[in-house]
Amino acid sequence: MEFAGYFLTLIMGVYLGLLGGGGSILTVPILIYLFKINPVDATAYSLFIVGLAAGFGGFKKAKEGYVNFKVGAIFATPAFMGVFLARAYIIPKLPDTLFSMGSFVVTKGVLIMLIFAIMMIAASVTMIKGRKETIATSDVSSDPKTLNFPLIGLEGLVVGLLTGFVGAGGGFLIIPALVVLAGLNMKVAVGTSLMIISVKSLLGFLGDVMVNSNVDWTFLLILSGLSVVGIFIGSYLSQFVSDKKLKQAFGYFVLIMGTFILAQQIYS
Repeated sequence: MEFAGYFLTLIMGVYLGLLGGGGSILTVPILIYLFKINPVDATAYSLFIVGLAAGFGGFKKAKEGYVNFKVGAIFATPAFMGVFLARAYIIPKLPDTLFSMGSFVVTKGVLIMLIFAIMMIAASVTMIKGRKETIATSDVSSDPKTLNFPLIGLEGLVVGLLTGFVGAGGGFLIIPALVVLAGLNMKVAVGTSLMIISVKSLLGFLGDVMVNSNVDWTFLLILSGLSVVGIFIGSYLSQFVSDKKLKQAFGYFVLIMGTFILAQQIYS
């Protein structure tokens, strides 16, 4: 099972390299079901792996001119706060057993996986349907006077709390917000979201390290290295692959996985 986990981590990186996002949603299931890591630690490790992978993608997009740092900072600051609060204070304060209804016991781990499964299903719908390119037309230099600062900040805080709680990147939440609320075009929104995901995820992991120093760094760095190797492979293969069909196929796979996890947590 561990070999399958290492292999799928590499494949996840390949997918990230091919399409620039989406694959990181598999990190938590890989850690929990193949490496048998508990949900709290798995979501922490996922933040590090996702943050590192998104950082490589974001740096590439920045070099190509597809990152709006001003809008990213407006969104990211409350998102950083949200993910850090979730990892350093909210999750550690939750009791191991939250409540029970008959034979159905909701533990901290079950709650994390229920929310994660719902986010997987939501992300899969975005992948299957695809994103409309015509929602916004602004370029990298959006006029900050036209931005709805409070709404963008609130969205950033909510995204930070949610993604910090379940250890996901949250690109499927961040990108629509950047397009609709900040008026960025899709390419700039994708690049900006990668930078946001990278910094907020690594900051969230730092929050975990502050309350739990028992990190298996050797294991974590091996997985991170595999994901980065996969990113380079995927970046090379991207010139030969139709990204639309691949994203839809992966979306259906994520939908099946999310539904399976949701059913398992409810009926186990």
